[in-house]
Amino acid sequence: MTAPSLPTERRLYQITADRLREHIRKNGIKPGSRLPPERDLAQLLGVSRPSLREALIALEIEGSVEIRMGSGIYVCEHLLGVRGKTRTLGESPSELMQARALIEGECVMLACLHGTKADYRYLQTCIDKMREGALKGVPALDDDRKFHQRLAKMSGNSTLVRIITSLFEERYSPLTAHVSEHSETRETWAMAVAEHEAILQAVQARDLIGAQTAMREHLRRSEARWLDGMDSEQA
Repeated sequence: MTAPSLPTERRLYQITADRLREHIRKNGIKPGSRLPPERDLAQLLGVSRPSLREALIALEIEGSVEIRMGSGIYVCEHLLGVRGKTRTLGESPSELMQARALIEGECVMLACLHGTKADYRYLQTCIDKMREGALKGVPALDDDRKFHQRLAKMSGNSTLVRIITSLFEERYSPLTAHVSEHSETRETWAMAVAEHEAILQAVQARDLIGAQTAMREHLRRSEARWLDGMDSEQA
């Protein structure tokens, strides 16, 4: 007998997006109007700025708002016709990066113990290709994925490989991909390249604590670049 499927728990960004949409309707905010600053909206809804920004991205994907960098958030005509709740668009980008920092921070210490010269050459090639992409202004997501997957394989734990691969694949979800479109630039990829180099140096030195610190710092900074890069408010 097949076990009954459990209802999927709604993410905070979905709940926040629904509440913001309802606030716009109840207060008669017209299409084309600019919404209050993010800090005011976050306070109004009782959520953090990262959670609000993820909700705004969800609303932008459905066509209900438009985020104009350095200008503000504007209501779109489409919002008036939306019925039902915000659909699932993937995991929360901020929660995703926090989970990766915890898991990959432990996994990279195992990679330090089992790395070979062939592994180091492979990881360096990934970094070199990421650097080439960054210089050309081309997202280097594929080589980024290969770098993190190779470290996972170096742990010698196939379960960790599956978990880390699954978490990385969330980078391709509608929500996270849209966040990346807003925030990733040639400069942010150059920063990521330098952070990958720090990870590799620590792994080659078999510096367990150094590698863990470098990995967690890289993912923490990646999270900050994603969400800080979405700032829609005027300077």
